[in-house]
Amino acid sequence: MANIAVLGSGVVGETLAGGFLKHGHSVMRGTRDPSKLAGWKDGAGPKASVGTFAEAAKFGEIVVLAVKGTAAEEAVDLAGPQALSGKTVIDATNPIADEPPVNGVLKFFTGPNDSLLERLARRAPGAHFVKAFSSVGSVWMVNPDFGGVRPTMFICGDDAGAKKQVEGILDAFGWETADMGGVEAARAIEPLCILWCIPGLLNNQWTHAFKLLKK
Repeated sequence: MANIAVLGSGVVGETLAGGFLKHGHSVMRGTRDPSKLAGWKDGAGPKASVGTFAEAAKFGEIVVLAVKGTAAEEAVDLAGPQALSGKTVIDATNPIADEPPVNGVLKFFTGPNDSLLERLARRAPGAHFVKAFSSVGSVWMVNPDFGGVRPTMFICGDDAGAKKQVEGILDAFGWETADMGGVEAARAIEPLCILWCIPGLLNNQWTHAFKLLKK
């Protein structure tokens, strides 16, 4: 079992923190204002704790970035690139712009030849970033039930060891992993968030996930 830092006080952070606790890990959630997570800590059990971004980054053997996309780069700065150096950092963020969707299609603040993951990797070059948990809603992130069929989680990153760690986590969380290669592949993975959200934003249908079929 490992010490896991989950940076972010929102629903995604709470879901993933709960998943790691469920599977026996110790979890510290990082936030700008630790006092606002006091209630979560009190109800989450003895292996749960709360701290600042910097405190959580130091605590975690593995760090999960689960903040709003527009705050992701600042969160890495607050965590401290040195504290993240040498660690697996799971990037669950998406570069969703602060603009309303158009016909169910979200707007991104990145372009087709850029990704938020790449920006974060440049921010903390010593960290081993792995994109994961970015192409499905939070309700399905931990042990999703699709009638015995494991959905596919697309990941990417430049460090093979870090991706192997994330694959083990995904396996425990009930996912099949599809490794798409280096950080540049995030340019294709992050827009899956847009595709996943369209049925929900148009028709309030949120009960789906992606599956990669192989022959």
